[in-house]
Amino acid sequence: MANNRILVPEAKQALEQLKLEIASELGIENYNNIDKGDLPSRVNGYVGGHMVRKLVEDAQNQIANK
Repeated sequence: MANNRILVPEAKQALEQLKLEIASELGIENYNNIDKGDLPSRVNGYVGGHMVRKLVEDAQNQIANK
């Protein structure tokens, strides 16, 4: 059972935008209009994995700059 709740609801739009940007960087166009069930799990995993890497990198940069 997945527990993918957004802990900060105000961040939902920014996370969606990040997802679309990452998908575009990976060469997946119109990611928001694609039925994700039709994509291989590897493709969806790439998008999620790159999102996590980007978020961790941003957090590390914020910590380092404090």
